[in-house]
Amino acid sequence: MATFQYIAKDSAGNEKRGTVDAGDRNSAIAAVRAQGLLPTALGEVKAAAAPAAKAAAKKGQKAAKAAPAKKGGMNKDIKINIKMPGFLQGKIKTKVLTQFTRQLATLVNAGLPLMRGIEVLKRQMKDPRMLEALTGISENIAAGGTFSESLTAYPKIFDKLYVNMVKAGEAGGVLEVVLGRLAEFAEKSEKIKNKVKGAMIYPIVVLVAAIGITAFLLVAVIPKFQQVFNDMLNGAALPAITQFVIDASEFVQANGLQIALGVVAVFVIMKIIGRTEKGAYFFDALKLRLPVTGTLVQRSAVSKFTRTLGTLLSSGVPILQSLTITRDTTGNRVLTEAIQNVHDSVKEGESMTQPLSQCKVFPPMVTSMVEVGEETGALADMLTRIANTYDDEVDNAVAGLTAAIEPALIIVLAVVVGTIVIAMFLPMVKIIGTVSGAGG
Repeated sequence: MATFQYIAKDSAGNEKRGTVDAGDRNSAIAAVRAQGLLPTALGEVKAAAAPAAKAAAKKGQKAAKAAPAKKGGMNKDIKINIKMPGFLQGKIKTKVLTQFTRQLATLVNAGLPLMRGIEVLKRQMKDPRMLEALTGISENIAAGGTFSESLTAYPKIFDKLYVNMVKAGEAGGVLEVVLGRLAEFAEKSEKIKNKVKGAMIYPIVVLVAAIGITAFLLVAVIPKFQQVFNDMLNGAALPAITQFVIDASEFVQANGLQIALGVVAVFVIMKIIGRTEKGAYFFDALKLRLPVTGTLVQRSAVSKFTRTLGTLLSSGVPILQSLTITRDTTGNRVLTEAIQNVHDSVKEGESMTQPLSQCKVFPPMVTSMVEVGEETGALADMLTRIANTYDDEVDNAVAGLTAAIEPALIIVLAVVVGTIVIAMFLPMVKIIGTVSGAGG
């Protein structure tokens, strides 16, 4: 049995110092945490210095509020140092993080210690960046750090939402519950994101195909028909629609490079404008107001906001901190501004309802349900219900958008190609008539 001296923080964030007797470092960490403390440094005290260390620890506990105590007999290398390898700066796939969180929640909920659970998941982890992160996390925890402190070393993998929820779970002793909520949150968010992306893939593919087919006809096919018409009709006037198509073909052939450069220039200019604060705000506002996709983007934004805030609040994260985290994860500056107004309102002791109602992103039903949640003290539950409702609305909006866009794009493609075919067919009728008349 050895004596370990520790520095830890209580639930209020106050520093505590003391000693524990344990068989090894991990047992000592567990003993400190059993007292409701979060160890930040831990070191074994030599046998000769143990009595003095215990006495110093008792004095240090009494004087902790007045002044920080000296480390005494603790080894100098026990300070928890968290480092992040350079190649871990990149993000990993959401699926990998979600799967890890779900599996860890299952293992912890089954009674397996956190460290053992991480070690189990390390052995089956295939993603090299996640594996390296788990190795660093387990080392930091073994050195006396908390799980949430270890996660902060990998901000590209574990964002503020993840870290703060884990921290709240550790403080409340419900880490397995919080991990389950995180996994559920990530799964639902990814599901909504994939549905929105999926709804956009088909229209983009059809649009690209339409542009490609039209360009091919104008550049490669129409000039050959034009040559035939010149040879067979001897300069006779062509139908108006045929002449229009030929003029369009000649314009594209003569200015193809300029058209391509113009498209690239517009794209680059939009990117540059989008990097400015006002430009980014304009484009974010435009996304919410577009006639076809605006409703889908709005419902998706409301769902993400309410689910994020509801998940944080239900996990025990304070309201102001929850609003700050939610604000930083919205991805839309219009919504970010609205949440900042909500944050300022709550900070002044006022309700969330007024600033939410002033922002046109949130429908009246949302603000009304938030108001009821505040009045009844069930805001987290109400926000989750709103998120579930809007998840269903996003599903319906995606289905409706897909059902409306598919036939519309097919009709557009048919009209474009059909117009070109008809334009080329009309002179052919005249040519056939001329040849038949000459043969008769």
